Amino acid sequence: MLTHSSFLLSGHGHGRAFEADATYRADGHPKPVVLFVHGFKGFKDWGHFPLLADFFAERGFVFVKLNLSHNGIVVGGTGDLEDLEAFGRNNFSIELDDIGQVIDALFSPGATPVPAAEIDLQRFFLVGHSRGGGLVLLKAAEDHRVRALATWAGIADVDQRWPQAVLDEWRRAGVLHVPNTRTGQQLPLNYQILEDYLANRPRLDIPHNVRRHVRQPLLVVHGDEDETVPLEAAHTLHQLKPDAELLVVPGAMHMFGGAHPWPEATLPEPARIVAERTAEFFKRQQ
Repeated sequence: MLTHSSFLLSGHGHGRAFEADATYRADGHPKPVVLFVHGFKGFKDWGHFPLLADFFAERGFVFVKLNLSHNGIVVGGTGDLEDLEAFGRNNFSIELDDIGQVIDALFSPGATPVPAAEIDLQRFFLVGHSRGGGLVLLKAAEDHRVRALATWAGIADVDQRWPQAVLDEWRRAGVLHVPNTRTGQQLPLNYQILEDYLANRPRLDIPHNVRRHVRQPLLVVHGDEDETVPLEAAHTLHQLKPDAELLVVPGAMHMFGGAHPWPEATLPEPARIVAERTAEFFKRQQ
């Protein structure tokens, strides 16, 4: 029987509450820890992500996933994106700090519901999907507690290289809206996200950090039919870090077969392939 436990954190600097949860088999033996980071428009309980937690827990991991503090989810709310004002105030620095705060909690005895006897922090791993893939690369570059990491359909650069006309209008209006096709919402991106990137470029430059500072073993996973983040991103990451392992999943799209909501009791087949390969990769990191 698996144990599922949730915990709340209050963000350093912004004070916004955000939630994380841990899934594991409570057997009194220390287990490697995987922290999973969702992507843009995502959240920890999207689609098949809870089944991913069970999958890793059944294979001897403690699987932790979080809602990034400004992803639009409200603690105790509907469970879907609803706080668009917070969504507009999000930026990459906030997200990296959120991830760091969860890592600090996991490394602080008593700060999470997971008993110290259940976790082996010498084997602490990160997984990120889509934009979350870029985030875990940046976090691994600055936090050597990370033993190894995997990106699933991960971005290879924060810089979107918007045309100058778009940047000029964004600066003038203060906000750029992007559609959420799943919900029909127009999601705001306040101009501050670009200002944050420019002000913190050394920290947020994925190509530079992967090339110079990501020393940990890396698994790069991508579907060859990804409609959101082109497969080219995976090849770029592999070129930046030639010792990375590359897995291209035939026929897989951006969500590896998943959708929200996910009514099935089992993982979609592409996601199962990805999860199996990632678990195997982490088990080799002794």
